[in-house]
Amino acid sequence: MRATSADYLHLLQQLLPTGGAWPRAAGATLTRLLNAFGYGLATAHNRALDAIEEADPTTTTELLSDWERVAGLPDACTAAVAPTVQERRAVLVARLTGRGGQSRQFFIDVAAALGFAVTITEFRPFTSGHSAAGDPLTNGTWAFAWRVNAPETTIVSFRAGQSAAGEPLAKWGNEVLECVLTRLKPAHTTVQFAYGG
Repeated sequence: MRATSADYLHLLQQLLPTGGAWPRAAGATLTRLLNAFGYGLATAHNRALDAIEEADPTTTTELLSDWERVAGLPDACTAAVAPTVQERRAVLVARLTGRGGQSRQFFIDVAAALGFAVTITEFRPFTSGHSAAGDPLTNGTWAFAWRVNAPETTIVSFRAGQSAAGEPLAKWGNEVLECVLTRLKPAHTTVQFAYGG
């Protein structure tokens, strides 16, 4: 809970001895002195609470650049665009919590951590007995291709407490999604991106 100088003034006055030499009246010199001390103590108290928020990468603001440095960001995917604080935080959390994987769900989860709702289509080879007339011929290199289906435009909206002053109220673009998923894909596969319906 955040503290005020009045909170600390009350605490400091409780520590005073009783008697006429220790006035507690609002205009007394001792009260004004203790109020100044209370201001400094409340500031230190609130900065300690801020430090707790900054220790968590999902809520950091002041130490975001330090967290990014530790995580090796910005990388080639995020350096090309000018991400908002909200996007930077999402990329940071995705980098720190990512475990790796090759499953469809892994890539859906990575996209969700970046703020994108996607589905994935995998192509299977055309085989007799399993495929039917009219199915696409997906033999050869198509056996190692998969498609990320995303909305035509993903809008990152300004959010109080998540965004910073001076950032746009809305931002469009899928560059970070394409770059991150292309970097994480298995080396022997080909990923395609489809936007819209």
